Amino acid sequence: MKNNHTLIIGGGIVGATLALKLAQDNKPVTLIDARPKRDEADWQQVLGQRDARVYALSLASVELLKEVGAWQKIAASERKADYSQMQVWQLNGMGELLFGDSGDSNSRTNDNRNIVNNSGNSKPKMLGSMVEPAVIEYALWQRLSAPDVSQYLTIIDGQKVVDMDWLGTEQGYRVTLDNGSVIDAHLLVGADGRGSFVRKQAGIELDVLDYNQTAICCAIQTEKPHLATARQAMLPTGTLALLPLADITDEDKANPQHWQSIVWTLPRNQALALIEEHPRYIADKLAAASHYELGAIHKIESIVSFPLAAQQAKTYVADNLVLIGDAAHGVHPLAGQGLNLGMLDVKALSKQLAHDYNRSGGTLWGANQTLRSYERLRRPHNSLMMHSFSVLNWLFAGSLAQMRPIQQIRNEGMYRVSKIKPLMGLFAKQASGV
Repeated sequence: MKNNHTLIIGGGIVGATLALKLAQDNKPVTLIDARPKRDEADWQQVLGQRDARVYALSLASVELLKEVGAWQKIAASERKADYSQMQVWQLNGMGELLFGDSGDSNSRTNDNRNIVNNSGNSKPKMLGSMVEPAVIEYALWQRLSAPDVSQYLTIIDGQKVVDMDWLGTEQGYRVTLDNGSVIDAHLLVGADGRGSFVRKQAGIELDVLDYNQTAICCAIQTEKPHLATARQAMLPTGTLALLPLADITDEDKANPQHWQSIVWTLPRNQALALIEEHPRYIADKLAAASHYELGAIHKIESIVSFPLAAQQAKTYVADNLVLIGDAAHGVHPLAGQGLNLGMLDVKALSKQLAHDYNRSGGTLWGANQTLRSYERLRRPHNSLMMHSFSVLNWLFAGSLAQMRPIQQIRNEGMYRVSKIKPLMGLFAKQASGV
């Protein structure tokens, strides 16, 4: 049988999920994570603190995590915040969109009234779930060490790749680690993030769009509950997302649904100046920017910032090499789809690898035609998403977006779309990834 060993460089969520998928399919795989190994005590220390960051997992991503056995652990921990509605609006305009199974109106819910479920069910239909990164990583870490995958899975922690040599199509890659160890693999997968070492070593170039914006991320406790609704205000300065956070302390659970994760996009200079202010000042500015959608902000924690840019690898594949997740693409966070696109990469790649391997009678693994099929499936879709988010950002943020003709087109467009229920349903389905 032809060598079907796969080496995944990058032990984050996307890389770990692919490793589990392959190991579950009885394919030998090695996962290299440059980060030091954490033991149970380390994980509990990390999980003991609320993370301001949160991933808006689509139903497709949730299903994939179920397949690898990680979602069951996340659900059991109750460290997640499911959402059944998505609300998008622009300030100083009439345009607004409300997606979900539990709304009887297209109006905003400033009064936080009880929302009637259109379907007549007592429980609204889940659109997705907000989960902190460490919670997902911990669940994956537990699965990576499980007996059902250990026979096919090798994990190397705390080591960086320092060299990659292509030995030809039949042999694949020889990878050298910083401790001098050498690993040979027929297929090399780059899952090592936006600054991907694998991508650079393979000579794959990037298309980059710098938005000249910076996102401020923090966790806030609000006066009013989030009501399982993911909210996004389209402001002249950029988007402001208010995303439900799980209630993790006894105090939280006594006053549930009042914690949110914030991603506030601002022009870079404005954001960098604001981040230097006192947290109370930032909280007051944030509440005012949202027009007090959820009332006053009582607490604010874990304030960080990061610059925003979109990027796309000019190709996702080379001989015996493939890119997934942020190593292949990165999008504007305004729709919270970055990780979900990476999880769809995992689903498509693992399916294509298995399909061609089985069809060939166990002779083809990571062949060029397999990798090209994966690229044809994923790159156009990711490109469409990246450019769509860029257009939305352009339509709402910046000086040009505030010109009256653009405002009128925006207002009328959002208003008309909000009245077409089949189209709203389609948008909600697309957001769920299923």
